[in-house]
Amino acid sequence: MPTTPEDPDEGAQTRLADHETVRLPIQRHAVHGEDSARRPARRAPLALAAVVNSLWAAVVSLVPTLVVVWLSFALDSPGGAPLANVLRLGLGGWLLAHWVPLQTGIGTVSLAPLGLTAVAAWRVYRAGVHTSRAVGARARPRGAPWSPWPAARAGAAVGVVYAALGALAAAIAEHKGLDVSTVRVTLTFAAFGLVAGTLGAFAEARGIARLAARTPQIVRDATRAGAVAALLVLGAGAATTGMAVAFSGGDASQIIDDYHTGIAGQIGLILVCGFFAPNVTAWAASYLVGPGFSIGSETFISAAHVSVGPLPAVPLLAGLPSTPATGYAPLLLGLPLAAAMIAGWLLARRSLRGDPGRSWFPLLGAAALAGPIAGVLLGLCCAAAGGSLGAGGLADVGPHSGAVAFVAMFMVSIGALLSTAATTLALRAKRARE
Repeated sequence: MPTTPEDPDEGAQTRLADHETVRLPIQRHAVHGEDSARRPARRAPLALAAVVNSLWAAVVSLVPTLVVVWLSFALDSPGGAPLANVLRLGLGGWLLAHWVPLQTGIGTVSLAPLGLTAVAAWRVYRAGVHTSRAVGARARPRGAPWSPWPAARAGAAVGVVYAALGALAAAIAEHKGLDVSTVRVTLTFAAFGLVAGTLGAFAEARGIARLAARTPQIVRDATRAGAVAALLVLGAGAATTGMAVAFSGGDASQIIDDYHTGIAGQIGLILVCGFFAPNVTAWAASYLVGPGFSIGSETFISAAHVSVGPLPAVPLLAGLPSTPATGYAPLLLGLPLAAAMIAGWLLARRSLRGDPGRSWFPLLGAAALAGPIAGVLLGLCCAAAGGSLGAGGLADVGPHSGAVAFVAMFMVSIGALLSTAATTLALRAKRARE
């Protein structure tokens, strides 16, 4: 039982002593915490982080190519193929997905499968994110200004490692019947890794957000509206492609049956079509915008003119139109204008929700600038979706990117301006009534 001291001073001393015994561990813990806070956090070496993340990005994008090549060998040899041949052809397809032209027996092949390209770009972007995070590009001492150099070093390291991986892949893939330029592969992979990796590194370090915050409001609104319009036009192209293939499902099935292969070969052929589906989506977007696209020297497809020559036996091309747009088909040509008007409507709603009294000039200026931005984006997509499938009649495949960018620029600007002005008037009239 606790005893009460007879001397009050003795009790005070006892309570003080007890209090001190309780405080001593807390003080030691606080000092230990200060020492740990002053000690810099341990970070992974930049070279190690870049090698691990870039290698993983390459493996993730390479495996689908190897699987498709292994399945596609069933078209000619149901018993399979040697692992060396599968590896070489898979690496050749992987190089092609990075826009590396291949010199083959039928000529130059440079039509990149954009489905696989998107996977590779996404994984290299994530490699930049993880490398930037591993070296602490986002962390900085309290009160210190933000520096872009840690993120820039992370992106550059990813680019260097990815270039080395591309050179190694070119050395393995090159054999009789397939010739690639190692110098060009190295430079292409370095640029690919540098761009995608740096974007990921700066996104992780909040560099892109800082840049956007310092950009004028009119430029941010125009960029957002132009990107929305371009994505909607590409979405309309994807929907048009899907409907065309669905309506021509019998022809597509007949093309698959004509190969006389088993289930494995059919799966491989369908996966190849999936890899090139984004290319055909860009072609369909070019058709909707107006300029159209060509598949070699004898096939040209547009709403006003259709000329069909010999085509590759690919199920994805079964939905190509055989005549100019008639009946209800011309209504599809209004989809890009509808996409521009939706982008203008969203621009006005978002801007007026944040600032109801916003003046007309920044709103209409952003709508007008959305056209060039959408035109540039669509032109780049169409340029990436084109290439060559060999010499002779298939040397030029894809849409006319310059014409698509030019037409889309005016179409999006006009549609966004009309929609922004109408939406602004309607919202302000509704607010005035309320």
